[in-house]
Amino acid sequence: MRLLVVSTWFPLPPDNGSRLRAYHLLRELGRRHDVTLLSFRGEGRPTAGQEAALRESCRAIDTVPDGAFAERRLTARGLLSPVPRSYAQAFSADMAARIRAAAPGHDAVVALQVTAAFHARAAAKRLPGVFEEAELAVIRDAAGMETSAARRLRRRATWLKYSRFVRSLCRRFAVTTVVSEAEREILAGIGCDPRALKVVPNGVAAADLEWPASRRCERLIYPGSLTYAANADAVRWFLASILPLIDAARPGVEFLVTGSSDGVEAADWQGHGRMTLTGHLPDVRPAVAESAVCVVPLRIGGGTRLKILQAMALGTPVVSTSKGAEGLAVTPGRDILIGDSPDQFAAHVLRLLADAELGTRLAAAARDLVRERYTWERSGERLHEAVAEAVSAWRVAGR
Repeated sequence: MRLLVVSTWFPLPPDNGSRLRAYHLLRELGRRHDVTLLSFRGEGRPTAGQEAALRESCRAIDTVPDGAFAERRLTARGLLSPVPRSYAQAFSADMAARIRAAAPGHDAVVALQVTAAFHARAAAKRLPGVFEEAELAVIRDAAGMETSAARRLRRRATWLKYSRFVRSLCRRFAVTTVVSEAEREILAGIGCDPRALKVVPNGVAAADLEWPASRRCERLIYPGSLTYAANADAVRWFLASILPLIDAARPGVEFLVTGSSDGVEAADWQGHGRMTLTGHLPDVRPAVAESAVCVVPLRIGGGTRLKILQAMALGTPVVSTSKGAEGLAVTPGRDILIGDSPDQFAAHVLRLLADAELGTRLAAAARDLVRERYTWERSGERLHEAVAEAVSAWRVAGR
């Protein structure tokens, strides 16, 4: 089939979870279909090398210079619109026009994430459509984390508006995909048709599963950008409540946080002993593979965690909260350790630091799990099935 793929993020470089998912799923679609890519490009232009790499999967590539997340002034229209203000104000007439012009001659449209679905919703009236990766958990969880009554009320209002917005988008598309059964249940709970909701989990690259064993240092790692609120909350909680317990029993353990720190005030994270912010790493895999433990102290958010899957593929044992591992078919004690209180979390980390054999057992079982259930090839097959189902539903409806 000829697919028009609209992406919220330009897929290269794959330096965050959204770009990584977009890149790998685009490659998988390109193996089976004739793909045209329309993408926001954020700041700057894609390099010739990046476009050349994507042309292995795409027949044509077009980018819109006005990034989907450009900051714009507050307007009354944005406040009163049923569309959340950030989306109403960042709407790109240029992107909408390019989608309208490109739609004829395609068999289906695939919109990668909410911003793309918002811009492609009109095309989904004329073509079978797939809204890829609807996500609500992070907005829902943020409301529950607030301690101030006023902020909790404001977060609740945001949740109600955002959930209605996402529900309206899902109704425009024949099929909506989510990354986990937990996300599917949330969408069904707000009134989306459960028959049109399909799970397409995150995955890992085949090369990660073949990563050679590395010599590990006494270091903990959290691979996640502090520019994302859920990651910032996780690191703050770890530094305030968990790391002191680890340091008291095992002084000098290094804590590494990777990912972009653009716009992050370094002073906010100073004074935490052996914590290091690496900033963006061109390839995070060596740092993960050489660390003793990957810690995932997430308290809010959704999806299936790419950081956990990649650590497991690379053979690094993982300690996570239940929220961090939500949506993954893991078994605590067999392929991961789960701790939801500071004491539990710290105790699990200390066990792994003291018992290399335990880490080896967990890592081997985790790698087997990822190989069996969480590769991009498997996820690509599920997305291909979602596209086929959207086309079939469209035909049955007589459109």
